[in-house]
Amino acid sequence: MSDASAKPKKSLGSSLAPVMTVLKRYVAIWFILLLAAVYGFVLFNIQMAVTAEPSQESIDAEVKSTATPRIDPKVVDQMQSLQDHSVNVQTLFDQARSNPFQE
Repeated sequence: MSDASAKPKKSLGSSLAPVMTVLKRYVAIWFILLLAAVYGFVLFNIQMAVTAEPSQESIDAEVKSTATPRIDPKVVDQMQSLQDHSVNVQTLFDQARSNPFQE
């Protein structure tokens, strides 16, 4: 047998003891560095989400799913004839044009 196998092997705890003392000494700094890394990661992901542009396929899908409003031409003709023949309706249309958000 060789001399290397005759020596007792160091335990894992005793070999990591110097490393653990250094880590314990600077635990506050390691914690702050960890928080800074997490904060930077979150900010980076937020920035990537804000600047993301939709693809042309998703834009086309949304446009297709949105219903285009249609107004019956008969209704338009009826409203225009009412506006032309009634003073009260003309006043109502004028008020709606000047302040459309008034009830």
